Amino acid sequence: MAHEHKLAIFRGLLKFKSNVQKIWGVLIWLTIVTTVEVALGIVKPESLMVKVLGMKLLNWIFIILTLVKAYYIAWDFMHLRDEKSSLRRAIVWTPVFLVVYLAFILLVEGDYIYDVMDNGFMSWDF
Repeated sequence: MAHEHKLAIFRGLLKFKSNVQKIWGVLIWLTIVTTVEVALGIVKPESLMVKVLGMKLLNWIFIILTLVKAYYIAWDFMHLRDEKSSLRRAIVWTPVFLVVYLAFILLVEGDYIYDVMDNGFMSWDF
């Protein structure tokens, strides 16, 4: 009995969203982010064509928006919102670190290969 009473008080303090509201919220958020990505891909503003860390700023925006979408999908559809923060960090930060690491390796190696093709043989100066 006491347990049910606490649940009733707890439910009275917090407003819970229905599953339908959550699904519509996720759909709207992912639609907005995808629309921004598609619009930037079609328009390709000249102001975003500057090089930042060896890659165009527009490409960095695409990578960041893709990571945001992946995080939000994991947050809602894998129910990470309800888990402990340590588990959420372990699940989310591991792939984020690996994607950033992979992007760094690809950019460094790709830049070296481009320099070799453009200028001929180059040796690394360590």
